[in-house]
Parts: sequence; structure tokens; C-alpha cells
Amino acid sequence: MTFSFHPEAELEFHEAINYYEDRERGLGYDFSIKVLATIQNIVTYPTAWPVIEEGVRRCLVNRFPFGVIYSIEQNDIFILSVMHLRQHPDYWKNRH
Repeated sequence: MTFSFHPEAELEFHEAINYYEDRERGLGYDFSIKVLATIQNIVTYPTAWPVIEEGVRRCLVNRFPFGVIYSIEQNDIFILSVMHLRQHPDYWKNRH
């Protein structure tokens, strides 16, 4: 199974990396590693995390207040959002 990002989710991911890197050198890298490890877990066990809406699941990122919102599409994981958990929970819903 592979994965792909919605363009806005990929932008969120890179903006968060830059945010953390601006706060402390190396922290952006640490964040990216944790998110990519989360995505690898999703690819390996796509149905392991709870459904938050029909066809959409969320997996939390270790150490950082983020969740990866995704759907399972045939042989692909489609990342809808790399969401900070303090954002409005529905902002990504137009990305299907």
C-alpha cells in the first residue's frame, strides 16, 4: 500500500515543520520523523485507528499535538490533513 497527500495536507505538513524548526533547531526534523512514522503505521495497519467520519480515520502523532486524518482508497492511503489538534475539527472536510 502507498500513500499520497491532499495538496493542502502536504502544505500543512511543511508549514508545521517550518514552524517547529523556527522554534528550535532540529525540532522541525523531529516533527517530520514522527509524522512520517505515523503515516508508516497507517500504511501498515490502515484500519487500526478510529473512524471519525464515514470513511475517514485519525491517527495521533506521538510527542506532538497533531493527528493524521486519512481515508483508505483502493491501494492507497490518502492523507486529508496533518491537523493540529487545537484547530477546528471540521476544517478539512471539503478535501474529499
